[in-house]
Amino acid sequence: MQATHARAPADQATATAQWRRLRFADPELERQFLLSYRAAVRPWIRMSLIVALSTVLGFAIIDHWLLVGPRLARADLWRFGLQLPLVLIMMVFTAPRLYARAYQPAMQVAAPLFGVGAVLMAVEATPAQVPLVAARLLLVAFYYYFMIGLGFNAALRSNLLLIGVYVAAAVLGGISGTVATYSLFVLLCANLIGGAGCYALEHANRVAFLERRRLAEVAMHDGLTGLLNRAALEDQARSLWEHARRAGEPVSVMLIDIDHFKAYNDRYGHQAGDSCLREVAVTIRTVVRRRPLDLVARYGGEEIIAILVGGDRAEATAAAQSVLQSIANLRVAHDASPTRPHLTVSIGLSSVERGGEYSHERAVRLADIALYASKGRGRDCWSFHDGASTEGIVPAGAAGQTGHDTPETLLLKTAS
Repeated sequence: MQATHARAPADQATATAQWRRLRFADPELERQFLLSYRAAVRPWIRMSLIVALSTVLGFAIIDHWLLVGPRLARADLWRFGLQLPLVLIMMVFTAPRLYARAYQPAMQVAAPLFGVGAVLMAVEATPAQVPLVAARLLLVAFYYYFMIGLGFNAALRSNLLLIGVYVAAAVLGGISGTVATYSLFVLLCANLIGGAGCYALEHANRVAFLERRRLAEVAMHDGLTGLLNRAALEDQARSLWEHARRAGEPVSVMLIDIDHFKAYNDRYGHQAGDSCLREVAVTIRTVVRRRPLDLVARYGGEEIIAILVGGDRAEATAAAQSVLQSIANLRVAHDASPTRPHLTVSIGLSSVERGGEYSHERAVRLADIALYASKGRGRDCWSFHDGASTEGIVPAGAAGQTGHDTPETLLLKTAS
């Protein structure tokens, strides 16, 4: 989510540049929009297909009532042999199991075929009936643009194919030149009106999607650091831990606390403290977040938490050492710190291996115990707690060296 937050302003600019094409340049952003939009319109598509079914059957009744003639049977062939089956098939593709992956590709084939059927029915009509039957093409055109969930580009392609088939029918003599010319002009006008409306609607949907995305980012992220806030972390943690449990992946938790941060604020002022916290947050996010599911959040005050989904103990300890070294490399002066003359952090780690107890609360509690152990060792170090009765702690200096000539072992008792 952090990477998403960082891209939000760029997404807005990219969207503005891409509005004429109605496509976001970022493939992931485009994918998310399409998933969101298609899920939202699915109930309306089902209703629209019911309307289409009623329309096909309704025209069958009115044709047999008013357009009596020897060629009506051939029109029924296209009506009941092509159009009606297409509507029924597309209703099947709106089922939840098929809709997400199959509806759009199927509709982009079915819609033009339905239009071809409408043109063939016009060809089968008598000269006196052609203007009446051809008028249905207007309904088909508007149906493409507004009723079946096609984007503007797909709807436009379907309508251009419909016009092309109608022109071919006129050229081949299936429709008289006068009727064809008049009908084509009306059809082109309908496309100008319907296309403009469809374009404006998709444009508005894309703007609304970006606005919802921006508001969600604001609600989910800490305004100072840009990291996930505590509420968003707790909300997402449940699904992440459940995913790891089902996949049998290890999960590691890092609790990172800026050493003597109150003293830093007292010495340099709160504006400098805010700037320092932002710089530390960006550094930690850059160092720690390596996989799409990894999360980094502001846990409270000057404390930052990271959840590494798929990260085992070895990866967590390597990440902790990298964080210590990266913070030291910032060389942020901290004259009020009794630990170092520059800014440092203390880190507590815990991990759940495959088959372990996948509990977010327990893992955070163990990492918190390890964090306090790091502070007890003099800070600027990390310690690990896996829930067993004992675990070692390794202090680290600014340059990645241990703070003592010989690493010592501290016994961490599991909290009761």
